[in-house]
Amino acid sequence: PLTADLIRPISVSVCARVFTNHLEQVGIPCAATMVRDLQKFARLGARIRGELGGAGLQISASNGLKSSYKTGSQSISTTAYASSVLAKSTPRHPSDAYDTSLFSGLFGDSSSSRVTTPLSEPLEGVEIRYEPQTQAVTTSTTTMSNGLKIATENTPGATATIGLYVNAGSIYENGACMGVSHLLEYMAWKGTKNRSSLRVVREIEAIGGNVLASASREQMAYSIDTTRATVPEALEILTDCVVNPKFELWEVKEALDRMKQDVKNLEDNPQTTLLEALHSAAYSGGLGQPLIAPKSVVSSLTPEVAREFVNELYTGARMCLSGAGVEHNELVRLAEPLLGELPAGMVGEPPSQYIGGDWRQFAAGPLTHGVLAFEHAGGWNDVKGSVVATVLQYLLGGGGSFSAGGPGKGMHSRLYTRVLNQYHWMQNCTAMTSIYNNTGLVGIFASAESSHAEDMVSVMCKEIESVAQDLTDVELARAKSAAASSVLMNLESRAVVSEDIGRQVLTYGHRKPINEFLQEIEKVSVADVKKAVTEMMKTPPTMATIGDVSSVPRYDLVSKRFG
Repeated sequence: PLTADLIRPISVSVCARVFTNHLEQVGIPCAATMVRDLQKFARLGARIRGELGGAGLQISASNGLKSSYKTGSQSISTTAYASSVLAKSTPRHPSDAYDTSLFSGLFGDSSSSRVTTPLSEPLEGVEIRYEPQTQAVTTSTTTMSNGLKIATENTPGATATIGLYVNAGSIYENGACMGVSHLLEYMAWKGTKNRSSLRVVREIEAIGGNVLASASREQMAYSIDTTRATVPEALEILTDCVVNPKFELWEVKEALDRMKQDVKNLEDNPQTTLLEALHSAAYSGGLGQPLIAPKSVVSSLTPEVAREFVNELYTGARMCLSGAGVEHNELVRLAEPLLGELPAGMVGEPPSQYIGGDWRQFAAGPLTHGVLAFEHAGGWNDVKGSVVATVLQYLLGGGGSFSAGGPGKGMHSRLYTRVLNQYHWMQNCTAMTSIYNNTGLVGIFASAESSHAEDMVSVMCKEIESVAQDLTDVELARAKSAAASSVLMNLESRAVVSEDIGRQVLTYGHRKPINEFLQEIEKVSVADVKKAVTEMMKTPPTMATIGDVSSVPRYDLVSKRFG
């Protein structure tokens, strides 16, 4: 068998005989090429044995998984956890040393504990290093002297995720720096005052890191996945890239080219186009600012603009360092010299006022796309209201006409059973929510054949109205289960846990226990959902449509339907 025993200097003739016996026992004719291959392997084993012996190393195979290595006065024991091809049980009798079948040699003798021990029981001689969690993992939080918060959850596993989250996004932009958040997303993990771009890349590769950066309307996010052993190196790279960017001119120009491509790609992505348009029509102030930089302002962005934005907003009191799979006190100790010198400045959040409105744009094509939304007043800071809005999204569900979608968006959701199953001309009908700290949008996105654009808007209005009229307990129970399962499923991801910690700490000042959200979901009643929808319909609607908009109803007619 191909085991550790083959390292012994056995004769080539014995190897050939053993291999021939194995083949004959399983009914495979012995091929001369196979024998020659085994002869080469035996010579290699003898040569390895000789070289190791010349280096003062003696190798002996023991019973099964363990091998001992001796050199001088030192003895090192190792345990093989991988394939049994590299380990063989001690023969029961000298005459049985090579009298085993091919599959026994590969996968273990029938008398071996590796074959007879159930998977639910530990193997003899194998050390189990993992200890199951007996208590729920909690979130630990520390506030540094400059106001920066460090929050971690020591999730089990050999890998970790750390991230820096900043209260800085498109809502903080003005006419002089519009689009800078979009630019900063592409300038992440570039050259710093201490590292070139090449060095940043090479150091991330050296620790096996996986990096990510994203811009949103209220927050900027930077995260890195790595092993627990390389958290110190990962944290040093992360903090350097976030707080010490150099903004080289040539790198900024490359980022601007990518931004121009994003603007061009909007033409082929009506859903993203409508989401941008929806915010511009719904809000005045910060949330009305575009997240994707308009083509007209891209060329005006410079390294100086980006540098000024970072210097003003990337301060200690506006940042959170989050971690999942890391030890809290150790991360605090590592972060002190890296982030403790940041200024503690705090800039207030620009006001945003919901006003509602209409946006429409003609585009050639067979489909007309539209969004109809209302304000969810209170945003994330209204915990009960945001939970009801989340359950409402899973209640409506929906998806594409050829896809059942994910949890809560399958064939049992209202938009699937009442819309996609009823109207052949409807290509997509999906619930949408965009919730922020103090406000939010809840509505429906739809795509339909252009000849049915008026019917599409009518169906969206009807479905929103119907939730406040004929919602049943069975539908709500299904939606609550889908919402809870989706939350729990997402939190199985270490990266999601780290992001959840960072964003919650920036919003609430701490991380709310998951059980608190699950309890709020369970408390939601039919009356709560009906009341929330009724209150939303009292706010001015916001519409955004693109395609053949000639037959889309006028905004005032849609508004009167809810007035």
